[in-house]
Amino acid sequence: MIEYLKYLKGDRVIWIITLLMLSFSLVSVYSFVPILVKIEGGTPFKYLFKHFLYVVIGFVIMFLIHRRDPKYIAQLSKFAFYLAIALMIFTLLFPTKVNGAGRWIKIPFVGLTFQSSDFAKLALLIYLSRMLVKKQELLHKWRGGFWPVLLPVIGICGLILKDNFSTAAIVFVISLTVMFIGKVPLMKLFTVVGAGIAAGFLLVMLHLAAPDLDILPRFDTWKNRVLNKMENDTDVLANAQSMNAELAIYHGSIFGQGVGDGKLKEYLPEAYADFYYASFVEEFGSISAIFLVLLYLILLYRIIRIALKTDRLFETYACISIGILLLTQASVNMLVCTGIFPVTGQNMPLLAMGGSALIMTCVAIGIVQSIASRLEMETEIETKSENNLATA
Repeated sequence: MIEYLKYLKGDRVIWIITLLMLSFSLVSVYSFVPILVKIEGGTPFKYLFKHFLYVVIGFVIMFLIHRRDPKYIAQLSKFAFYLAIALMIFTLLFPTKVNGAGRWIKIPFVGLTFQSSDFAKLALLIYLSRMLVKKQELLHKWRGGFWPVLLPVIGICGLILKDNFSTAAIVFVISLTVMFIGKVPLMKLFTVVGAGIAAGFLLVMLHLAAPDLDILPRFDTWKNRVLNKMENDTDVLANAQSMNAELAIYHGSIFGQGVGDGKLKEYLPEAYADFYYASFVEEFGSISAIFLVLLYLILLYRIIRIALKTDRLFETYACISIGILLLTQASVNMLVCTGIFPVTGQNMPLLAMGGSALIMTCVAIGIVQSIASRLEMETEIETKSENNLATA
């Protein structure tokens, strides 16, 4: 592997972790899809091949992005943001429903689906990073400073909220975190949080007062998940998903049941995605689960390390945004599977069965590696210059 890494610029540790997880995802997806075979038919190999194609596409995109100067990413961020808005509106008007949620766009001719929010959340965070730099001298002002930074966040999160509350909440919180790092005044952030809570309360009241308008089509699902977790923890029917996930973790014990030998994965909906961590612990055990957590923490550390090394604020904000996003998604998946959080739809980055989420994660890591590659190149140039001066 070390020999092939010479073709990959940037942070080697991130490359090793990324390639390790992508390779392991092929094994785990093949093992975790029995429930999908039961529901939709086909064979495990069919889904493995589909996931393999996504892995290849994701890696190629990641490789191409990491060879580009990060300044082009900053320049394209505005176009990506407006494209994200267009995709979200198209999804709102012409949704393709999967598991009762209209979050997907069907790609013509190939029969595949793309979750527009996966693209939108990354596009927003990159655009937000650019705007924080552009407006850094005006952030203390509402008009011309803070509003141009805040409105994109409200727009994207508002469009995501209709069918995906958890993703909207995560993106909103990460955006506020990056704004805080970007030195947005605390009083403005507190005002936004208060206004957001009030707006959410108003939306719920409008939905309850006029249910025919269907303002929040998945409100009943959200309410049931929260209430079932809080009030009916022993109700087997209402909490079948979370109870099976916790049971799978219990059965995994220290060393796990072995690859392909897990039983609860056959009763866990989306054992290959939303309940990935439970299926993983069942087959590979708690020791492997701790190792997996460490890998994500190391990944975050290396990304933050790059963010602190760069001398460009855009790159710092972009790296921090991406690092927090990846760790948050992984953490939510683990917290749901262990019964701490209500059931929600966040899968494991780089490991869950592929699709738009996997590809956009590869894009995000490609951006980080693009920044790391620039830093590496500058270091090499400085070293050569110093050696030439020493020789002269």
